[in-house]
Order: sequence, then C-alpha cells, then structure tokens
Amino acid sequence: METIRYFKILISHVHVDCFFAQGLRPGVPAESPAMVFATPTKVVSEAGSTVEYLGTNRVPDLQRLFQTSDGVPIHLKRGVPDKLLYRTTMALTIGGALYCLVALYFAAQPNKK
Repeated sequence: METIRYFKILISHVHVDCFFAQGLRPGVPAESPAMVFATPTKVVSEAGSTVEYLGTNRVPDLQRLFQTSDGVPIHLKRGVPDKLLYRTTMALTIGGALYCLVALYFAAQPNKK
C-alpha cells in the first residue's frame, strides 16, 4: 500500500510537456511556412523540351571498361592513377598499424625515473 501511494504522488507531479520534445508536438501548424524562393529560377517554358548536359555521356565507355574480363581487379581497372592510389592507401595503412604497435609498446614500458 505504501508503494502505491508513493507511485500516485510521483505520477501527480509529472508534467505532460516533458513527454514532447521541441518540434515533435502533435498536430499541424495553423499556417504554412513562408516560401524561401517566391518564384522558380527558370520557368518551364523557358527551359524547352531538351535537356542540356555539361559534358559528354561517359557512362557507356566506363561500363565497357569495367565489364571487360581481363583478370584485373575492379579497383585497378583505370590504370596508373588507380595503382598509385591503391599503393598509397596500403602504405599508409601498414605504416599506421606499425606506428600504433610501436606506440603501444612504448606505453607498456614502465617509467624510468
């Protein structure tokens, strides 16, 4: 009986507002928010029916390059830049792992006073 009384006292002091975080209150705002841009930057009739691209479509060429089965891994298909990037990444990874092991070795040594 004592715990039930304590629980009722505890519940009576709880505010309902604490259950709704800011911005998550139920309901729809009365007015819609103001528009950021009043008019579109380009009217549809001005754009025309054709779509303008900034460059040539290189997707078919890249698909042809990446889909050839020449035994080269996919991450090295584009030649020297890919090899350079791969080898640099591997060197930094191995160097970082060795540096961590050396730092752990020095941290495990007792202090010399």
